[in-house]
Amino acid sequence: MTNSFSWNFVTDLRAMWQYEFMRNAFEAGTIIAIVAGLVGYLVVLRRSAFATHALGHVGFSGAAGAVLFGVNPVYGLLLFTTTGGTGMALLGKRASTRDIEIGTVLAFLLGVGLVFLSLYAGYATEAYSILFGEILGISDAGVLLTLEAGVVVLVALALMYRPLLFASLDEDVAEAKGLPTLALGLAFMLILAVAISFAVQVVGVLLIFALLVTPAAIAVRLTQRPRWAALVSVAVALLAVWLGLFLSWYEPYPVSFFIVTIAFVLYLLVRAAGFARQRLVARSDREPPSAAAAGPEST
Repeated sequence: MTNSFSWNFVTDLRAMWQYEFMRNAFEAGTIIAIVAGLVGYLVVLRRSAFATHALGHVGFSGAAGAVLFGVNPVYGLLLFTTTGGTGMALLGKRASTRDIEIGTVLAFLLGVGLVFLSLYAGYATEAYSILFGEILGISDAGVLLTLEAGVVVLVALALMYRPLLFASLDEDVAEAKGLPTLALGLAFMLILAVAISFAVQVVGVLLIFALLVTPAAIAVRLTQRPRWAALVSVAVALLAVWLGLFLSWYEPYPVSFFIVTIAFVLYLLVRAAGFARQRLVARSDREPPSAAAAGPEST
């Protein structure tokens, strides 16, 4: 059963907020979007998109293990993503050349997750829900846990923002200047692991790119200034989450589908605008000089 659209945004929003599950979804989604937008910008700068993909899948293995032992899947997510992130950071010295190490750790922990699923006698509904997200099912306690984790991530980012940004922009120069690039890389992977563990509640493991990569990919195409790019990344993530939740109120489709679609459409629009701008610049460069610029014609 779906709700009817009234064309009155205030009325529709009030109708949504009468239900606790929608309030919880908006609150948790807002926290996660802010964290994902900021962390995602650094992911793009450090060229660590594959690490995001890998940690999301590693988290699923942790969720499966938590279900097997009767623990909240979020704790299994946190344990496996932080363990996997630590291994990826320590095995690979450079963020830009860490793909082999990431793939190795991913393969091992996915194998462990398969064992967990094979040992579980029942139907691991909680673990499988991690694949596509279940933001509409988050409880008050889940919102509080998300808020606490979000505060920890934001404080950690604030404390190490400048050196981490420097190392992300040019790792070689940062290392030459004496910055502890290995420690910074390890700290960032732990921050990313926490962000992923809670972002999967919104879009799931399979669609984690929608919040942690796509908004930042849009931002870096719109501005080269780090501060503005981070703000744009957060704004895009918030727009995708809020609009996705709003649309899910009226249509019987998963929230993650709307969030992913909105983020992807925005990315396509930005790419199209950039392509059109390049065509205009190229055309203006090819145009012959005007008669006034060429001077008076000879008689």
